[in-house]
Amino acid sequence: MDIRTEFGKRVRELRARSGISQEFLADRAGLDRTYISGVERGERNVSIINIEKIAAALNVSIEYMFSSERFSTNPAYLKKDFEKPFSELFTHQVDTDKKLITFQVKGVLNAENTDKLASIVLGACSMFDERELSIFVDHREMKASDGEVVVYSPEVVESAMRFQERLNSYSKQIVVLCNSQFMVNQFNQTMQISGIYEKTANLFGSDKDMLGKAYELLDIHSNELIKPFEINRQ
Repeated sequence: MDIRTEFGKRVRELRARSGISQEFLADRAGLDRTYISGVERGERNVSIINIEKIAAALNVSIEYMFSSERFSTNPAYLKKDFEKPFSELFTHQVDTDKKLITFQVKGVLNAENTDKLASIVLGACSMFDERELSIFVDHREMKASDGEVVVYSPEVVESAMRFQERLNSYSKQIVVLCNSQFMVNQFNQTMQISGIYEKTANLFGSDKDMLGKAYELLDIHSNELIKPFEINRQ
């Protein structure tokens, strides 16, 4: 496949799984919409400067733009992606002895649901002193209605960053299980802005490796809410 066609498909799939339009991506990258359209159709010889702009607009590194991790180009954040009730999208648990708050996200969140999630978690955090909490987050099954993994849309990112800023005062460490390297890239960039990057480990890999590393970082041996997939699915 022609390198321009391959790169165009890459931009299209990352844009689609982020739930953004060509116009929105172009605006964030400081480029014309027709230019982004031409890139996605494989009609442009894209300069390294514009690759950098597109990568930044997608909240990923330049290196990740050429990663072997691939997705479908199905658009996410469609109406059918929001059919699940909030109770099926979010679950959490508080361990007062271990000073650990655990929560899971399954499916696609909108900004309203993200704000609701934040309110619940911050309410639980208020029972503890500043910077004594560990936070354990599971995004492994954050998927759209087509079964493909999805990352946060721009409006959800804005809500999530406000949440992260407030979470910073309560937490001493945060461990996040991600659904893809794409999500790791997105979280690495947004968490640097919100100020919690230095205390956060965003993990992706095999289920066994991710959980093993998470348990090690949190100094725990298991978790009642976040378990290996093979146990969850029995």
